[in-house]
Amino acid sequence: MESAAAREAPRAETPRAPVPPPSPAEHPAAPRVRPRLVFRTQLAHGSPTGKIEGFTNVRELYAKIAEAFGIAPTEILFCTLNSHKVDMQKLLGGQIGLEDFIFAHVRGETKEVEVTKTEDALGLTITDNGAGYAFIKRIKEGSIINRIEAVCVGDSIEAINDHSIVGCRHYEVAKMLRELPKSQPFTLRLVQPRRAFDMIGQRSRSSKCPVEARVASGRETLRLRSGGAATVEEAPSEFEEEASRKVDDLLESYMGIRDPELASTMVETSKKTGSVQEFARCLDSVLGEFAFPDEFVVEVWAAIGEAREACG
Repeated sequence: MESAAAREAPRAETPRAPVPPPSPAEHPAAPRVRPRLVFRTQLAHGSPTGKIEGFTNVRELYAKIAEAFGIAPTEILFCTLNSHKVDMQKLLGGQIGLEDFIFAHVRGETKEVEVTKTEDALGLTITDNGAGYAFIKRIKEGSIINRIEAVCVGDSIEAINDHSIVGCRHYEVAKMLRELPKSQPFTLRLVQPRRAFDMIGQRSRSSKCPVEARVASGRETLRLRSGGAATVEEAPSEFEEEASRKVDDLLESYMGIRDPELASTMVETSKKTGSVQEFARCLDSVLGEFAFPDEFVVEVWAAIGEAREACG
């Protein structure tokens, strides 16, 4: 029989071989953590500086700006980058440089003007803010609208003949205006952006098509997308900038709109295709709501090809 001492004695353990440290290959690489993207912002007519982050598209951007300043997102008509003025060359599109300063232009006075369409074209170029407001981006010299002093670049078009167009895309508004009958007066209800003192009396218009302001070469940008998450990308290449500018010019001449984000999307789509027929099919699948005519698609394909050759 075992004694109590024998029962209580600890058993000797077999010594274990030391475990070698894991090799570097066994350690999964830690995911690269991006720094928080924080942007500075102000209301264009004057305000303290706010800081915003955590947005992936224009609607979320407006919501963040509105939260920072205690206003409703629907008060924001559009934003410009690095300028508080109503400068359409600084208009925020689908990309924001990581060091850009965002100025939000909010609703100011509402006004109504009566227009008689004596020509097929009114002389307006329309764009939209990506969040439900279409506004005037350019007024052609010598046009019908050019002769109406109350209408200014930056004015949001709220209604046509008392029919609200809030929520309509720019191409839909341009189509409505084109289809208005000639020699019949119609009414535009416009909302002008609230202006700082140094902008009062400013009325910008141009018959030319200056190059849209882009972020400086070599900097990273935040690319906002209508569907999906925003991504941090390198600034557009020389070819992408030139091709997008050409496509944006064609959008204005064919449809009466300017939209650098749409132009960039079309250029991106072209890079995945090898023929104009394939390009047309891809546009239908990606941007089918625009119903681009065949002759327009052919011109866009040719313009992108010219930009590619020019940029080597």
